[in-house]
Amino acid sequence: MSNEAARDTHSTSLPDLIEKLLQQQGIGYQLRPLEYAGPVAQQVQASLLCDSLGTVLSLIPKDHLLDLKRLSSLLGRELQPVRDSELQRILSKHQLSELPGLPILFNSPCVCEQALLEQACLTLDSGLPGWCLQISQDDAKTLMAKASMARFSIPLSSLQNPAASPEQDTQDLSEAVQNFTALRMKQRLEETIEIPPLPETAHKIMKLRVNPEAGIDELADVVETDPSLAAQVVSWAASPYYAAPGKIKSVEDAIGRVLGFDLVINLAVGLSLGKTFKLPKDAPDRSTPYWEQSIYTAAVIEGLAKAMPREKRPELGLNYLAGLLHNFGYLVLAYIFPPYFKMICRHVEANPHVAPHLIEQHLIGVTRDQIGSWLMRYWDMPEEVSVALRQQHNPHYRGEQHVYANLVYLTLALLSRHRIGSGPEMPIPDTLLERLGLTEGEAEEVVGKVLQARDALRVLVSKYQPEN
Repeated sequence: MSNEAARDTHSTSLPDLIEKLLQQQGIGYQLRPLEYAGPVAQQVQASLLCDSLGTVLSLIPKDHLLDLKRLSSLLGRELQPVRDSELQRILSKHQLSELPGLPILFNSPCVCEQALLEQACLTLDSGLPGWCLQISQDDAKTLMAKASMARFSIPLSSLQNPAASPEQDTQDLSEAVQNFTALRMKQRLEETIEIPPLPETAHKIMKLRVNPEAGIDELADVVETDPSLAAQVVSWAASPYYAAPGKIKSVEDAIGRVLGFDLVINLAVGLSLGKTFKLPKDAPDRSTPYWEQSIYTAAVIEGLAKAMPREKRPELGLNYLAGLLHNFGYLVLAYIFPPYFKMICRHVEANPHVAPHLIEQHLIGVTRDQIGSWLMRYWDMPEEVSVALRQQHNPHYRGEQHVYANLVYLTLALLSRHRIGSGPEMPIPDTLLERLGLTEGEAEEVVGKVLQARDALRVLVSKYQPEN
């Protein structure tokens, strides 16, 4: 540990209750900053679960996924994560801000993944933001003395979803649907899941996009055929985020004076597609609401593209659309697998250290990225958007149209540092920044400017909610 870290440790102490409990059991520990937590296999992920009988504390390594189905079968109980509001109430009672992996703190049964005690030492969340506890294997065995040891979690290394061809995505989705439905006689995937056609408004707008002679008048005519879309465009232009001088009098005014042709085309397409599927009523605790995440992503990705060297920049309109639609597979996932969407949400809550698309891969054999990308191809949307959705969690993607996928990944990684989105923080490889011609400082400056406009963006989000 560095001298600086050591000095910080001396000025930081555990809550009295936790320190007292550790002393009572004779457990030695080191209080360390999280950046010194050590290998992920030695880090403990704690989850407080419950059913009608009470609570259960689950402890697994952070390189594993907690499988609620397997654990429930093992214990003969239908366990789900304690809701966040109740968890915060429990933690505040102990003057904690985070859930520590300490069985002695709870009057609950504890079940521990066997793989943990195969490690030379363990690192546990301390209950203090930014700090962890490191204990030896012997002390870990003392701490877990009353815990039930079992194998009920899944190594994340077995869940990696490698880059695949569109044909493989279609096959994966088809197999997943067949596994969860009785509609096995139908041959065509789109018939099996009854995906609606591309909305007429979006179809007309996409035609305008590829028409070099189309202008503001033609776009305004199409937008005005959909009264709710027209109102949306006008209110967007009048929002504090754009701070347009004077009153916005018409759709033409909104396009020509404030938003511009490209932005309105992509906003209109995104809103039209958003109306196709209802927002699911269920959602994981602590996840950013769908449209809020979409708007933040689109705003950051627009800023990143403009910060890139001119010769590397992608088409700004498609880039914005890719950001707006990046999580569209989430809506389709809820539409295709409604009985299982609740199960996915609960697993996301129980595994905040795992990216949601890996959880979906484990539970249903296909991810939101695959589903969203497949639908973009089915609807004949631009290939750039389909690739961006499919490869958005692959920072090493270098294939065709890689710049769109790379920018979506970078945007999600930057926002994850500010707890916008869902899942753990995403690393930003230097090679990714080099491909985009950006430095980490430039990228952080972009996301900083967007977050400074947070209040204005929230107004945009409220105006962007589809009328489901």
